[in-house]
Amino acid sequence: MVEADYDELLEFERSHRYDERQKAALLYTSMIVWNPAGADDALWARLRAHFSAEEIAEIGYFISFISVQQRWIKTLALGHGEVLNLSPLGLAPETAEAVRAQGAAT
Repeated sequence: MVEADYDELLEFERSHRYDERQKAALLYTSMIVWNPAGADDALWARLRAHFSAEEIAEIGYFISFISVQQRWIKTLALGHGEVLNLSPLGLAPETAEAVRAQGAAT
């Protein structure tokens, strides 16, 4: 995604920035997070038109994991950047180097 994609994210169904595959995944995400009862036969048909059963399960798992993770962080009342993992694992090389430099400076 590029920065401009975020501008239309909340109105993804009307946006021309997203293709039908992306819109199906975004609608699935919306149903998981905000309206599980809204996952009707039309949604499942739409998902199956673009994704395999395994991909649908993987998308659902990922969205569920991230959603619960964010709720847990909110439960802990942690603000953005309040907890810094100084491990470079999983970070882009330039980000890992910046984290190492920041850790060395403190």
